[in-house]
Amino acid sequence: MPRFGTAMMVVAGLAPDLDYASYFGGAGAFMRFHRTVLHSIAGSAVVACVVAGAFCLLDRRMPAKKQSNQTVSPLAFEAAFAVCAVGASAHALLDVASGVGVQLLWPFHAHWSAWNLINELDLWTLLLLVVGLLLPLLFILVNEEVGERRKGPGGSRAAIVTLVLLAAYFGARADLHSRAIDLILSREYHGRIALSAAAFPESSAPFSWRGIAETDNTMEEVDVPLGPGDTFDPDHSVTLFKPEDSAAITAGERSPAARKFLLYARFPFARVQPLEPGYRVEVRDLRFADDDNGPANIFVRLDFNGALQITHEGFYFASSPNN
Repeated sequence: MPRFGTAMMVVAGLAPDLDYASYFGGAGAFMRFHRTVLHSIAGSAVVACVVAGAFCLLDRRMPAKKQSNQTVSPLAFEAAFAVCAVGASAHALLDVASGVGVQLLWPFHAHWSAWNLINELDLWTLLLLVVGLLLPLLFILVNEEVGERRKGPGGSRAAIVTLVLLAAYFGARADLHSRAIDLILSREYHGRIALSAAAFPESSAPFSWRGIAETDNTMEEVDVPLGPGDTFDPDHSVTLFKPEDSAAITAGERSPAARKFLLYARFPFARVQPLEPGYRVEVRDLRFADDDNGPANIFVRLDFNGALQITHEGFYFASSPNN
């Protein structure tokens, strides 16, 4: 690691979440900018360049002291950029593993990449990282017990062990996710065949998944337990009937706000409510549960008059008390 290596990696690894500030611009701004601008490949490269440049400037303002009568070379931008790129890339990789996903190809292509393996805050991942921080202390105690003297804290060995454990954990999560998808597609739901399916992690219980099955005229929400001895019961699914084709649905699909939302939503589901006069169309994303109060759970609302002209359109956080 070059000088400031750890600090550079931490700063570059946290900097992409600066786009969370779009939350204060409302649901529309959050949907457009969060996990897009600074989380994309282009944005991560910019983050790495900026952070590397800042630390190179700091290195020149705070030159390192000579070590053993040897002159310490200035921090090279190439080395600083490499370290920062690792930090920014690791951040994007963890976010791709979560259910919300990342627009890796922004601004060139509006596509969300998501593996749906973990939640945004996964306690097991956090636990493994904490264990990785504590492992060097364990190695020191073991070395002292056997009488071996080591100058280093054993950080390299701890990092290797932690990365191996994380890789094994994510591999296990990927296997469970695949099993959940196969199980959802293999069953019928109240006599209806599943045409497509998705599975999303529930809390931090590795064997609990929330499934979505799409049939020809319904969306089915179902719990998918994968633990030893658990039984999957498709008859306990919650059935949501797709709205029938209508002039209000057609007008809603053509609205600019709905087109933007459909680029964001994985499983859009519309509800039509008569108003006096006119209609209200709300479209939400079924990948988020009704009780999900996270800021990523956003829906679009469209109000039409009797002539199916838009009188109001807007994006809302599902957790907002005034939605």
